[in-house]
Amino acid sequence: MASLSVKFLAPNPWPNSKNFRLHATPPASQTVAPPASSSGGAADVDALRLEPRVEEREGYWVLKEKYRQGINPPEKVKIEKEPMKLFVENGIEELANIPVEEIDKSKLTKDDIDVRLKWLGLFHRRKHHYGRFMMRLKLPNGVTTSAQTRYLASVIRKYGKEGCADVTTRQNWQIRGVVLPDVPEILKGLEEVGLTSLQSGMDNVRNPVGNPLAGIDPEEIVDTRPYTNLLSQFVTANSRGNPSISNLPRKWNVCVIGSHDLYEHPHINDLAYMPATKNGRFGFNLLVGGFFSPKRCADAIPLDAWVPGDDIIPVCKAILETFRDLGTRGNRQKTRMMWLIDELGIEGFRSEVVKRIPQQELERASSEDLVQKQWERRDYLGIHPQKQEGYSFVGLHIPVGRVQADDMDELARLADEYGSGELRLTVEQNIIIPNIENAKLEALLKEPLLKNRFSPEPPILMRGLVACTGNQFCGQAIIETKARALKITEEVQRQVSITRPVRMHWTGCPNSCGQVQVADIGFMGCMTRDKNGKPVEGADVFLGGRIGSDSHLGEVYKKGVPCDDLVPLVVDLLINQFDAVRRESEEGEE
Repeated sequence: MASLSVKFLAPNPWPNSKNFRLHATPPASQTVAPPASSSGGAADVDALRLEPRVEEREGYWVLKEKYRQGINPPEKVKIEKEPMKLFVENGIEELANIPVEEIDKSKLTKDDIDVRLKWLGLFHRRKHHYGRFMMRLKLPNGVTTSAQTRYLASVIRKYGKEGCADVTTRQNWQIRGVVLPDVPEILKGLEEVGLTSLQSGMDNVRNPVGNPLAGIDPEEIVDTRPYTNLLSQFVTANSRGNPSISNLPRKWNVCVIGSHDLYEHPHINDLAYMPATKNGRFGFNLLVGGFFSPKRCADAIPLDAWVPGDDIIPVCKAILETFRDLGTRGNRQKTRMMWLIDELGIEGFRSEVVKRIPQQELERASSEDLVQKQWERRDYLGIHPQKQEGYSFVGLHIPVGRVQADDMDELARLADEYGSGELRLTVEQNIIIPNIENAKLEALLKEPLLKNRFSPEPPILMRGLVACTGNQFCGQAIIETKARALKITEEVQRQVSITRPVRMHWTGCPNSCGQVQVADIGFMGCMTRDKNGKPVEGADVFLGGRIGSDSHLGEVYKKGVPCDDLVPLVVDLLINQFDAVRRESEEGEE
């Protein structure tokens, strides 16, 4: 399918009207099935349960008084003061002028910096780096420019050893070391280079994920960039703030599938657009409800719905409004959207979505899936030809996703000098440089950054290594992850020889930002005891996660393994499960 381009007009708040519609492709004629019956799951639900729990007041959506019994602490924080006012009404300017020590004297302002600023993508690192913030951006499809990369480098450079950046598992940048007085100026700088951090944390829609090879992949089904851009612009109302969907019961993930490789991991998203044709029209079947949490993980399931490719936003809006209106707000471990789907039944949930679509119509799923079921997932690291003749892309391995300011400047230079000034971030925390003329490849491969830091051909066990932030910066992490993941993998490589990639993921706590359940081998941080009964950092080990056409979540293999005991455990797993061979000791056998 041909690439699509989308131009966004002046930023205006999204209309709340029946005529609301966005197009990612030229409009096509269509026929629509009759409205779905409200039978099924909804028939067994009390009518009072289907009353919306939120209402609009002065432009913001708030929880009704009668539903405030037993709500969780973040919901109380939202009720006490609307988080979006820090951005929409420029409350951040005033807050940034108050010393952090003074802020801590008031519960209201303390909650501002610890909770409400997450609506602006700012996460206070109170536990380990008091007064410092991590800033998470919105980067639809993981596409960024050299100018944006240089700007982010300039931000983190001023913070010295506290400043660094991470490629995340949602194709995104997170920058670290930020201090509150600098935030208003940083937000202006982001806007100048076409970036935003708005609505990227807490109970909001997270970064829309798409095919990292969109528009350049010879095997792609559809270029996902127009769709992920539309989704991101809808979510943030063109970076002006969209309060109609900023008070969800919990976070919410979305992706658009553009390849047979399923690089986007649809099974772990709350909404996944799966390419499918119907009566000669291109569009998407929908999966809903995939998520991770400390108490439960679930694969996304079919909504039995298909939407035309030129009209993807109304159904997204309707699903979000259903979740916003009806989702529970008590135990935070039971507030992701799948819990609501379970309660209403998939047909009941679907009926509620249909009620919120302007035309109150939603076609049933198509049988004409475009994603091939039997497809060997391709590796994007290294050099690969693009669909554009005479051009290639180069996938670079970024060890556990961590980069420094100088690295970012160099990546920007390479993108300008050898490519088109563009970089692509991937969910495996790596970076792709696209649009390189084949005549320039040899010179690029000789660049010191590729030879010394970010190799296009890393060791086989490093290729699939992913790690969350860990307790170096994150207050929720139980263990250190990034440095430990590298150290243990290096030691394992010294002990075994293996010929096929094995994806190993690390996460510092049960929130599973490192997505251990999709890994071949996963490590989830915990505290445990060593052989002497002493409390030590450890990991629950997961096994058997799959991605691609046979995707499914892995399960716990062994709980509470001390980190010091992980190397022999991983060596045994690789030998017994993944056909590795133990290397002979340099000293020879005794």
